[in-house]
Amino acid sequence: MSRFRGPRLRITRRIGDLPGLTRKTARRTYPPGQHGQARRKRSEYAIRLEEKQKLVYNYGVTERQLMRYVREARNSSTAAGQALLELLEMRLDNTAFRLGMAGTVPAARQLVNHGHLLVNGRHMDIPSYQCRPGDVISVRERDRSRRLVEQNMEFPGLANLPSHLEFDKNTLTGKVNGIIERDWVALQINELLVVEYYSRKI
Repeated sequence: MSRFRGPRLRITRRIGDLPGLTRKTARRTYPPGQHGQARRKRSEYAIRLEEKQKLVYNYGVTERQLMRYVREARNSSTAAGQALLELLEMRLDNTAFRLGMAGTVPAARQLVNHGHLLVNGRHMDIPSYQCRPGDVISVRERDRSRRLVEQNMEFPGLANLPSHLEFDKNTLTGKVNGIIERDWVALQINELLVVEYYSRKI
């Protein structure tokens, strides 16, 4: 499964609010499609699949990337579900999004891919780079880069800055002070169901 490039509101109507995917809100609250308003009982598999799809769409990762993250989370010393969310939240594109440098995760990924951001003073164009405590994320000293980030900061995707991050609006520099806590994950999700979903595949 490649990255989703279709209508984003259709996805949020089907699986719920995804702050990393889009800032728009749908007028209709029921799922899309001919049978969207029909009440139907979902199977256990469908519930777990939906939770997995929330991660795929919100963080913009592929199926192969998510499986790798789940495998890494299961081998970690912390709880697998919490470790999985930490790995996804500490990605560079998501960290730039949480700092307010972009309105959505796809927009933050574009910032990284186009070389607008520096990590510890070095050029970094890998969105999946895992940010670590002590990393300093800054904007390149180019008028175009600074202007783009300043425009994005006028309409940030999320209002509150997580406790593990700090950001200086004057220098457009952010710092990672630690690992994100579970309470600061903006996505409404049951991560244990995602681990269960992949338990039959890994």
